[in-house]
Amino acid sequence: MASSMDNNTVYSYDISATDVLYQWSASASGARAVAQDTSAAAAAAAAAAAATERVGSGSLNETHFLLVDYATSMNDSLDYASYQQHLASTECRQMDSNITYWNLTCDSPLDYALPLYGYCMPFLLFLTIISNSLIVLVLSKKSMATPTNFVLMGMAICDLLTVAFPAPGLWYMYTFGNHYKPMHPASMCLVYSIFNEIMPAMCHTISVWLTLALAVQRYIYVCHAPMARTWCTMPRVKRCTFYIALLAFLHQLPRFFDRTYIPVQIEWNGNETEVCHLETSLWVHDYIGVDLYYTSYYLFRVLFVNLLPCIILVTLNILLFAALRQAQERRKLLFRENRKKECKKLRDSNCTTLMLIVVVSVFLIAEIPIAVVTSMHIVSSLIIEFLDYGIANVFILLTNFFLVLSYPINFGIYCGMSRQFRETFKEIFMGRMAGKKDSSSKYSIVNGPRTCTNTNETVL
Repeated sequence: MASSMDNNTVYSYDISATDVLYQWSASASGARAVAQDTSAAAAAAAAAAAATERVGSGSLNETHFLLVDYATSMNDSLDYASYQQHLASTECRQMDSNITYWNLTCDSPLDYALPLYGYCMPFLLFLTIISNSLIVLVLSKKSMATPTNFVLMGMAICDLLTVAFPAPGLWYMYTFGNHYKPMHPASMCLVYSIFNEIMPAMCHTISVWLTLALAVQRYIYVCHAPMARTWCTMPRVKRCTFYIALLAFLHQLPRFFDRTYIPVQIEWNGNETEVCHLETSLWVHDYIGVDLYYTSYYLFRVLFVNLLPCIILVTLNILLFAALRQAQERRKLLFRENRKKECKKLRDSNCTTLMLIVVVSVFLIAEIPIAVVTSMHIVSSLIIEFLDYGIANVFILLTNFFLVLSYPINFGIYCGMSRQFRETFKEIFMGRMAGKKDSSSKYSIVNGPRTCTNTNETVL
């Protein structure tokens, strides 16, 4: 049977445009239903054809693949109070004057979205922008110029942009309470889609792959040190970062053009208002096919943005932790033999490794739930239908929230575990006297106090 989404699709930083994801899922489920009940399928096809015909012969996309998840039933002019009453008594995915249009109230479970997106998210957005801006400021200093720091700075920039792009839309829609209004004009629908779905998904993809690059880089440093001089140089790291950004952009590029926002006129609060009728673009239907397009897009995303990076990161973290335990035992032996220089060098490397393990672990805690729910949706769409989309939408909303909540944590990790980061921070904001104590040496990727003590502080 076709999937039921209980009228809710939600925006996700990682699962971008879940509205289209649902339609692809419903289309696949509908195809399965044909084999089970041909008479019901024929009736559904007739109803879809009738609904499409009612849209009008001037539609830019003559197809039975009707995007109904953004639809809302408003057969007459409604204010906010009557609209809320209306939602309580009818299905959200219906049509006004036989035309579906985009309304955010149909996109998210408001009982959760309003407090999280409307009231808590502005504070988190502000905190993330401030903390990640400080990270970028500190890591961009010449004394901090190392391959590891360059990757960490790229991660901070991507995390910052992931929350900065959708911030105006979230504030306007949820904080200021405009989510119940139909979005207009049609150009605004495209802008909202770009800044609240496509760009955050692209930046988050870059951040995921940079985190993976960071873990691979550290694994080479710890477990294959001779290779580090060849593979972990600044030019190679910069090229790798550029290729990651380019691949993420190409991955999201079709999303700019795979939907068409058709302006239609409806009556809203007694006035004629232009709203957005959302349809899949003609080139998707004519040259690729809806099922093939969305299956390819989301399978690539679930494999190469969600599952495989998380699996590899978990594996590398386990290997790094095992290598760290061995290095700690070796360091104790060096300390007993009074080989202070080697002891210090190994201690600094161990502490840097520990800090990066913590950074990757925080990332995984926020990322694994997104990978799980995305995988469940793929399986539910293509193999066996089992997912309750009402619960899944709430879960996705919560994972979005905790993903943003994890972004400012890195600043605390760097301040708490890196003496170099703190000293550079003090030098920037308190003057050069704060860094006078360490001015005689140049910081490197592994640096720290010059005694062979048991401190766990390191530098980036």
